[in-house]
Amino acid sequence: QVQLVESGGGLVRPGGSLRLSCVASGGIFSFNDMGWYRQAPGKQRELVVTITSDGSTNYADSVKGRFTISRDNAKNAVYLQMNSLKPEDTAVYYCNAQMWGVSFNVLDYWGQGTQVTVSS
Repeated sequence: QVQLVESGGGLVRPGGSLRLSCVASGGIFSFNDMGWYRQAPGKQRELVVTITSDGSTNYADSVKGRFTISRDNAKNAVYLQMNSLKPEDTAVYYCNAQMWGVSFNVLDYWGQGTQVTVSS
Protein backbone atom coordinates (compact mmCIF):
# COMPACT_ATOMS: atom_id res chain seq x y z
CA GLN A 1 0.00 0.00 0.00
CA VAL A 2 1.20 3.50 -0.81
CA GLN A 3 1.81 5.84 2.12
CA LEU A 4 2.95 9.45 1.79
CA VAL A 5 4.71 10.78 4.88
CA GLU A 6 5.14 14.54 5.21
CA SER A 7 7.55 16.52 7.35
CA GLY A 8 9.05 19.99 7.66
CA GLY A 9 6.14 22.12 8.80
CA GLY A 10 6.31 24.49 11.72
CA LEU A 11 6.15 28.08 12.94
CA VAL A 12 8.11 30.73 11.07
CA ARG A 13 8.20 34.53 11.04
CA PRO A 14 7.14 36.51 7.95
CA GLY A 15 9.94 36.53 5.41
CA GLY A 16 11.32 33.24 6.68
CA SER A 17 11.69 29.89 4.94
CA LEU A 18 10.63 26.29 5.36
CA ARG A 19 11.28 23.14 3.36
CA LEU A 20 8.55 20.50 3.22
CA SER A 21 9.28 16.88 2.37
CA CYS A 22 6.98 14.08 1.26
CA VAL A 23 8.29 10.55 0.92
CA ALA A 24 6.37 7.51 -0.30
CA SER A 25 6.75 4.23 1.53
CA GLY A 26 5.37 0.73 1.05
CA GLY A 27 7.11 -0.22 -2.15
CA ILE A 28 8.78 1.00 -5.30
CA PHE A 29 6.58 3.32 -7.32
CA SER A 30 6.53 5.17 -10.60
CA PHE A 31 4.37 8.23 -10.06
CA ASN A 32 2.92 10.43 -12.75
CA ASP A 33 2.10 13.91 -11.44
CA MET A 34 2.98 14.98 -7.91
CA GLY A 35 2.14 18.17 -6.10
CA TRP A 36 1.31 20.22 -3.05
CA TYR A 37 -2.06 21.57 -1.91
CA ARG A 38 -3.05 23.59 1.14
CA GLN A 39 -6.13 24.28 3.21
CA ALA A 40 -6.65 27.14 5.64
CA PRO A 41 -9.39 27.11 8.33
CA GLY A 42 -12.79 27.79 6.79
CA LYS A 43 -11.47 27.62 3.24
CA GLN A 44 -11.42 25.02 0.47
CA ARG A 45 -8.32 23.09 -0.43
CA GLU A 46 -6.35 24.90 -3.10
CA LEU A 47 -3.57 24.04 -5.50
CA VAL A 48 -0.10 25.26 -4.60
CA VAL A 49 1.96 23.59 -7.33
CA THR A 50 2.18 20.40 -9.38
CA ILE A 51 5.07 18.75 -11.16
CA THR A 52 4.96 16.11 -13.90
CA SER A 53 7.20 13.08 -14.20
CA ASP A 54 9.41 14.95 -16.67
CA GLY A 55 9.69 18.07 -14.52
CA SER A 56 7.08 20.45 -15.93
CA THR A 57 5.58 22.66 -13.20
CA ASN A 58 2.39 24.60 -12.62
CA TYR A 59 2.41 27.15 -9.78
CA ALA A 60 -0.46 29.08 -8.27
CA ASP A 61 -0.05 32.80 -8.92
CA SER A 62 0.09 33.50 -5.19
CA VAL A 63 3.33 31.52 -4.73
CA LYS A 64 5.21 32.15 -7.97
CA GLY A 65 8.71 33.39 -7.35
CA ARG A 66 8.61 32.35 -3.69
CA PHE A 67 8.01 28.57 -3.69
CA THR A 68 9.93 25.91 -5.60
CA ILE A 69 8.88 22.29 -6.10
CA SER A 70 11.28 19.46 -6.84
CA ARG A 71 11.10 15.68 -6.99
CA ASP A 72 13.48 12.78 -6.62
CA ASN A 73 12.06 9.79 -8.45
CA ALA A 74 14.72 7.43 -7.12
CA LYS A 75 13.62 8.25 -3.56
CA ASN A 76 9.89 8.50 -4.36
CA ALA A 77 9.96 11.96 -2.84
CA VAL A 78 8.67 15.45 -3.57
CA TYR A 79 9.80 18.65 -1.86
CA LEU A 80 8.57 22.21 -1.48
CA GLN A 81 11.02 25.01 -0.72
CA MET A 82 9.07 27.94 0.69
CA ASN A 83 10.78 31.34 0.83
CA SER A 84 9.58 34.84 1.69
CA LEU A 85 6.70 33.38 3.63
CA LYS A 86 3.65 35.53 4.36
CA PRO A 87 0.91 35.20 7.00
CA GLU A 88 -1.55 34.27 4.25
CA ASP A 89 0.55 31.15 3.57
CA THR A 90 -0.64 29.75 6.90
CA ALA A 91 -2.42 26.45 6.22
CA VAL A 92 -2.19 22.70 6.42
CA TYR A 93 -0.12 21.52 3.48
CA TYR A 94 -0.80 18.18 1.79
CA CYS A 95 1.33 16.36 -0.73
CA ASN A 96 -0.26 14.41 -3.56
CA ALA A 97 0.92 11.71 -5.92
CA GLN A 98 -0.77 10.00 -8.84
CA MET A 99 -0.11 6.77 -10.68
CA TRP A 100 -1.83 4.31 -12.97
CA GLY A 101 -4.05 1.67 -11.39
CA VAL A 102 -4.43 -1.91 -12.55
CA SER A 103 -7.47 -0.92 -14.61
CA PHE A 104 -5.48 1.90 -16.23
CA ASN A 105 -7.26 4.57 -14.25
CA VAL A 106 -5.40 7.27 -12.31
CA LEU A 107 -5.06 6.72 -8.56
CA ASP A 108 -4.66 9.58 -6.07
CA TYR A 109 -2.62 9.35 -2.88
CA TRP A 110 -2.39 12.00 -0.15
CA GLY A 111 -0.07 12.77 2.71
CA GLN A 112 -1.31 13.24 6.26
CA GLY A 113 -0.81 17.01 6.17
CA THR A 114 1.70 19.26 7.91
CA GLN A 115 0.90 22.58 9.58
CA VAL A 116 2.65 25.72 8.38
CA THR A 117 2.12 28.83 10.50
CA VAL A 118 3.57 32.20 9.49
CA SER A 119 3.29 34.76 12.29
CA SER A 120 5.30 37.47 14.00
